Formats: sequence, structure tokens, C-alpha cells
Amino acid sequence: MIGEDREIWGEGAACRTADPDELFVDGAAQNRAKALCTGCPVRTECLAYALDHRIEHGIWGGMTERDRRALLRRRPLVTSWRRLLEAARSEHDRLAHPDGARPWEATG
Repeated sequence: MIGEDREIWGEGAACRTADPDELFVDGAAQNRAKALCTGCPVRTECLAYALDHRIEHGIWGGMTERDRRALLRRRPLVTSWRRLLEAARSEHDRLAHPDGARPWEATG
């Protein structure tokens, strides 16, 4: 099931054509890897996946393993990062576009 969940959003990932070795790096190379995540349309899904599945290595959703461990320690009671991040994104969208308009969606 873990792999199936990732396949749903993974096709839209900005890093899908990158060399996987570029995403599993140490030191300063992590900043270059995190740059791949900037503007990625599935960044939230990617991060939620890594947090929910406790993935220990690599850059996921723009965060290093150290970043993710710190976040998990700060919020130990979160049972579903996917639900939490989706709710936060929905609330952000609602506040940013109170009339319901979403500029990234085509209008009729």
C-alpha cells in the first residue's frame, strides 16, 4: 500500500526525472536537492508521505531527514501528517481566496 499511495502523486513530482542519487545526499549538496522541491506541485503530498511513513533518508517535500526528525519530535501527537497538511493547505487557500476563486484553476 505504501508504494501505491506514492504512485498517485509521484507522477506530478518535480524530481520525477532527477537522478535518485541527487536526492539522497549529505552536507551542502542537500541545499541543491531541496531546491528541486521549490515550486513542486506535490511538495505537500511528498512531505506528508515521508512523515507518515517515517522515511529516514533523503530529501522529501523540501525537508532533510534532520528537518523531519525535528518536526516529528515537536509534534509527536500527529497521527496523520497528510490530513494535517491538507487541512492547513485548504485553510490557507480559503483565507487567500475568500471569494472561492482559485487563480490556478481555469474558469468557465
